[in-house]
Amino acid sequence: MFSLPYMRILVPVLTLVAIVALGAYINATLKEARYMYSGPVVISVTGDGEIKAISDIATFSFGVSAEGADAATAQSTSAEKTNAILDYLKAQGVEDKDIKTSSYNLNPRYEWGNGACPVGSYCPQGERTLVGYEVSQTVTVKVRKTDTTGDLISGVTDKGATNVSGVDFTIDDEDVLKAQAREEAITDAREKAEKLAKNLNVRIVRMTGFWENEGPYPYAYGGDTKMMSMSEGALVAPQLPVGENTVTSSVNISYEVR
Repeated sequence: MFSLPYMRILVPVLTLVAIVALGAYINATLKEARYMYSGPVVISVTGDGEIKAISDIATFSFGVSAEGADAATAQSTSAEKTNAILDYLKAQGVEDKDIKTSSYNLNPRYEWGNGACPVGSYCPQGERTLVGYEVSQTVTVKVRKTDTTGDLISGVTDKGATNVSGVDFTIDDEDVLKAQAREEAITDAREKAEKLAKNLNVRIVRMTGFWENEGPYPYAYGGDTKMMSMSEGALVAPQLPVGENTVTSSVNISYEVR
């Protein structure tokens, strides 16, 4: 057994050690608690929306090219062809605001002569000679009466267009469809959030975050396009199915729950 004097010393020492240990434990616990999340509980859901609509406009581009002994001649010849095509388009009801020049280029044309070629040795290139100029112009057309697109393409080719490309059917005012698709996506997200909150046995308090993914550009579904063909020298108007455009929206919404 410990003697009374010894116990009088041991008890205070043990008590002090216990107090120090308890204090160290409390301090460590408080430090750890600082890094624990104590904010509101949040759930995040993704909503999707999709709107489909028939294309109401068509666009296509045509090119005109001309050559001349000098720049003025090449430009004049190109202008005559282009003006004839533009007059035709306007006569068919296409407005000035729907016709735009996409590119215009004037370039010199050269030919290379043949240099003297010694037998059994390298044949050097001859001198470059300016032989004329070439003009190329590309014009983009917006067609609001989509059922006339094939006839217009056939017509501009008949008037002198050297090539036609970039035929595309779209929606003129896509912002309206985007807004509708976004509204569907938000509704979808809200319904998902309410279902999730019910499963978790909590209730939605408020929205805490919103993010919209623009996603891919509107895309179209349609049949195969039949390009222009030649039959006995006569141009045949191409069949151009309009198809259906689809606009999508995806949103991510966060809600605080309790």
